[in-house]
Amino acid sequence: MTDTLTDDPQTPTPPSGPRRPHWALRRLWWPVRNLWRSLTSMRTALMLLFLLALAAIPGALLPQRDLNEQKTAQYIDDHGAVGTLMDRLQMFDVFGSTWFTAIYVLLFVSLVGCLTPRMIEHFHSLRAKPVAAPRNLARLPRHVSETVEGSPDEVAERINGRLRGWRRQVVVHPASDKYPDGVVEVSAEKGYLREFGNLVFHFALLALLVAIAVGKLYGYEGTRTLVADGRQGLCNNSTAVYDSFRAGSLVDGTDLSPFCIRIDNFSATFLPSGQPDMYDATVRYVEGPRAGDPRDWKITSVKVNEPLRIAGDRVYVLGNGFAPTFTVTFPNGKTRTQTVPFIPEETATMLSSGAARFDTPAGLYPDEDVRRKNQIALQGLFAPDGRFHGSLLTSASATPDNPFVAIDIYRGDTGLDTGKPQNAYSLDRQLIEQNRLRQVARVNLTVGQTHDLGDGVTVRFDGYQRWVSVQVSHDPAQTWVLVSAITMLGGLLVSLLVRRRRIWARLVPVASSAAAGAAGTDADKRRTVVEVAGLARTDQAGWGEGFDEQVAALLAVDGSDDTGKRPRRGRL
Repeated sequence: MTDTLTDDPQTPTPPSGPRRPHWALRRLWWPVRNLWRSLTSMRTALMLLFLLALAAIPGALLPQRDLNEQKTAQYIDDHGAVGTLMDRLQMFDVFGSTWFTAIYVLLFVSLVGCLTPRMIEHFHSLRAKPVAAPRNLARLPRHVSETVEGSPDEVAERINGRLRGWRRQVVVHPASDKYPDGVVEVSAEKGYLREFGNLVFHFALLALLVAIAVGKLYGYEGTRTLVADGRQGLCNNSTAVYDSFRAGSLVDGTDLSPFCIRIDNFSATFLPSGQPDMYDATVRYVEGPRAGDPRDWKITSVKVNEPLRIAGDRVYVLGNGFAPTFTVTFPNGKTRTQTVPFIPEETATMLSSGAARFDTPAGLYPDEDVRRKNQIALQGLFAPDGRFHGSLLTSASATPDNPFVAIDIYRGDTGLDTGKPQNAYSLDRQLIEQNRLRQVARVNLTVGQTHDLGDGVTVRFDGYQRWVSVQVSHDPAQTWVLVSAITMLGGLLVSLLVRRRRIWARLVPVASSAAAGAAGTDADKRRTVVEVAGLARTDQAGWGEGFDEQVAALLAVDGSDDTGKRPRRGRL
């Protein structure tokens, strides 16, 4: 019987070509994998680090809204459409912008993804045995071949004992066609701390980024101008006590570090050129939610770069100036006295400008409209060392030898009860333009002088006080930032100073190195041909020109060379 083969339509035909991968692998997994590999490469991390430094430049050159909102608004107005476009691009809020945060997060992810495999690889390399000797040691850049006394085992023990501090391994190979009497090889490696220091540096950089981010999230800064008269103080219990307050994204202002401070005195010294030399503020402070009697508070001195550290916060003295004191006497004989900080317009001479607003005494004008028409406002200049060029007041120096004020006196509605925020250092121009606040006099006064407005109202310049601008800064991660920076420096030094080196020695009995068919003598068997080779990444990594001396130190018999003198030991 003969079998006949026929085409069976029910039998599946195997594919003729290789099977294509699933579409999910090609369109989803592979692009994600390639993107992850690119993101976690060291090249990408370096690019992101450079980009982060580049992105921080606008934050240093342009006014930032969280530092000075008024100056930022003025900058936008001065530059018109360009300023508006820059504002939309978040150029005035750089360090809180979306694009800066994106670079920051990408750098963090890149460092984590880049360092984790390197750490695992370094861990495995620490557990691995030293690399076996290459087949041809003569091809390495550092190579020495000598014949020494002793058997291969004795020489290997001698070399192994002098490689203290190295990871080393002695391997005895059996006899072979090339080496009839066998061969002994010594492998040693040193410098694993180099890679360890490199990893420490990068992980410390990662920790630094985390610490800075935590400080920004949980930190805050507040500034307040205080008159140094021993009466005005600051208690850190609310954001409302500050002139300006910047808080991290996770700070709501309800859990501030409790403490109180008061400026008792302030002194400033100047160079002959008028440049400030040193500031010194006498600060009285207490820590805790209860202030108690100010006379029981502790006293300390706060200077430039010497802040007061209290309750985990730092209190700095940022700026200073003069605060003239004015007294306004109203027709009923009652007085209002204010000490108002003036802002320096010239840092060399401390010529300052400012404004003061005085409401009328209670009950003097029962009608509200009449009361608003009789409020008093002052605006002008204060000169510590006054000099006049005609009627123009200037200051000769920052030393208060001849204090003068040049003020414009206004009567009318000062806007105190409108509920609208006003500039503390200048009057509302809109009130003046609307004639709701009218100028009634312009005078120059020295300390103690009075100007009479003619209707029972007088204005007196009583003198001045010093004011200081203090900044309260809270950064819970500042210690970790310091530790990370020091660790970065230590890791960098280790990676630069530690040298990664490898050394191999091949020990062959003289009898094995003789010509084929010749038998070695007993004396030959007590001698060994030693090939020593070293490998470093660069000549500066450790070998240099002293390799021959280092080999002599390894091979010397009983610590002496052929001349009977102790060999000069090279750095191994």
